[in-house]
Amino acid sequence: MEKNSNNYLQKMLICSMLKNNYSGHQLEAGTDEAGRGCLSGPVVAAAVILPPDFYHELLNDSKQLSKANRNILRPIIEKEALAFGVSFINHTEVDQLNVLQASITGMQRSISAMSIIPEYIIVDGNRFKPYKDIPYKTIVKGDAKFMSIAAASVLAKTYRDDFMEKIHTEFPEYNWRKNKGYPTQEHRRAIQEFGITKYHRKTFKLLPTQLKLDI
Repeated sequence: MEKNSNNYLQKMLICSMLKNNYSGHQLEAGTDEAGRGCLSGPVVAAAVILPPDFYHELLNDSKQLSKANRNILRPIIEKEALAFGVSFINHTEVDQLNVLQASITGMQRSISAMSIIPEYIIVDGNRFKPYKDIPYKTIVKGDAKFMSIAAASVLAKTYRDDFMEKIHTEFPEYNWRKNKGYPTQEHRRAIQEFGITKYHRKTFKLLPTQLKLDI
């Protein structure tokens, strides 16, 4: 019982450390992406504008949350947000743009998909490009510092995971349901045995010796 209480207090402390605003503008959007380091599948980005009084004890960087808690948070974020947007940059476009540009493009598209134009944008990481003359700030590890970026990280992660679980049924031998396309030993062993699929990023180093597309 004491262990569970300690875990709860730790979660409360983490959430209380997240700030709800950087710029002072009420319509401040946080944006983040998921899947940048994967060998297959899309980069998925999200942007979120939260109300000034938003709070949820579970909210944190999506990488620090269990799948169950991410799935609890997603509908709450979507219901409570003043606006949100999600965008997919598929594997082909990742290859065409390179993964950094794909991430930036995805975040910009997710901002464009929102029903409200933000007054200010805060971005997870250290790279971005101007969007419609809206002022912005890049923040390293912003998903562990600001609520709107954390909320965007949850949406990006859950939407991408859903997509990878869907295409797992098409190519179950790669076990994307579990590894989500990341470069695990299991994933790379499957590439070694079965070759690569139409969902793999051909510009990435999938194995020490690059394979040719065989679909």
